[in-house]
Amino acid sequence: MTSQEKSADDIREDMVEEAVRVAEEAERNDVALRLLGGVAIKVRAEGGMEPAFERKYADLDWITRKGKSSQVQRFFESLGYVPQTRFNTMYGRERLLYFDEEHDRQVDVLVGNFRMCHEIPFGDRMALEPLTVPLAELLLTKLQIIELNEKDVGDALALLHDHPVDEHDGDAINAAHISKLCASDWGLWRTFTANLEALHGYLGRFDLTDESKERITERVKALLARIEEEPKSFGWKMRAKIGDRKRWYDLPEEVEGGP
Repeated sequence: MTSQEKSADDIREDMVEEAVRVAEEAERNDVALRLLGGVAIKVRAEGGMEPAFERKYADLDWITRKGKSSQVQRFFESLGYVPQTRFNTMYGRERLLYFDEEHDRQVDVLVGNFRMCHEIPFGDRMALEPLTVPLAELLLTKLQIIELNEKDVGDALALLHDHPVDEHDGDAINAAHISKLCASDWGLWRTFTANLEALHGYLGRFDLTDESKERITERVKALLARIEEEPKSFGWKMRAKIGDRKRWYDLPEEVEGGP
């Protein structure tokens, strides 16, 4: 048995357990890696996720710093993950794909930037928290999507249910940081605030108590109010004059996963 095969035997079947294991291994090996996506939101639900928001996870999403692609490739291969060699050769400076063959699931690693419908800058904030990116970025990456699906809605609601909206990071959603980003990018503001406002219409689809619904509603209102009061940049004001007459978002190409 090769060392890679032996490492592959260590990959956990439970997605959340595996995410924590990989993050802790990365920390021990000084690999700049943080968790994104639905699994990250589950990991940050310290008191346990509200049952209404529980779901199955198809893959693991990570982000690393620009220039760290080679280090991350060696790291995941050492853990027994199978590289998508052709894809990684072509796009490895921006994105890496790996596959866990035993459990039939994909690992997606963004390098440097998060860009889908909008770009969410990370910079030094990427490593601000252990294990995952900060809660503000988790919410931003979920609500920058121009057409939300059920899992994105559930993940965003879970974040707002489990964490207060405040002016700092840690266990709070940093409204100051979100507001600053939205105040400098009209397109991001347009999509994010529209999705935030739309969340209320989805609450009835989830089995929540009135107290939970009220908590989420109040936090949405607080975040919208904070974004509204943030002074907007000159570029934001100029782009606002054009409004919806010009498309304000990107349509990212879908990349097929698996071998």
